[in-house]
Amino acid sequence: MDTATHSEIFSHVRIVLGMVIGLGITRILMGMASFIQHPGRYRVSVLHMAWAVSILIELVLWWWWEFGLTRVDRWSFGVFLFLICYAVVLFSLAALLFPDNIAEYDGYEDYFIKRRRWFFALLAATFVLDIVDTIIKGAAHWQRLSADYLVQVPFGLTLCVVAWIFANRRVQLTAVTVHVVYQAYWIIRVFNTIHQ
Repeated sequence: MDTATHSEIFSHVRIVLGMVIGLGITRILMGMASFIQHPGRYRVSVLHMAWAVSILIELVLWWWWEFGLTRVDRWSFGVFLFLICYAVVLFSLAALLFPDNIAEYDGYEDYFIKRRRWFFALLAATFVLDIVDTIIKGAAHWQRLSADYLVQVPFGLTLCVVAWIFANRRVQLTAVTVHVVYQAYWIIRVFNTIHQ
């Protein structure tokens, strides 16, 4: 039996990851479209929609930066399983934002505030999972991120803990604003090009 090349293995892994991330993107886009399809059903919440946009950006960014896996020389089922789990956590964030039914809540903002602990626990998990993901991608990827990365994880975890604890709308709006600004910084800083 022939041995697959790194490129072939990466392509195989990327297909599965793309399916899971694609489901998350679809979930968010369908949820947003439902406000247009049924404008009187639920009020649009700025807080909820801001997190929906932020997680949509997060899914797209994750797909973009996973191109760094092309540098992985040695693949194992453990690495493959880890990456699928990471993608599932990201999908779960999208699914939490747009559940099948929110009849027992007073709209999407009420739903989000009452389910925020699940949401921020999963978002916090993405910061921890990203450490392992960065290690998998190797030293060159780590060096490209520089000292900024050493601030990213503790900062992100702190943001999640604060938003997990406080249901106050202003705290929640501040948290999503900070997260979007953080995403914009990383887009400008690192993700505007793919380095091989």
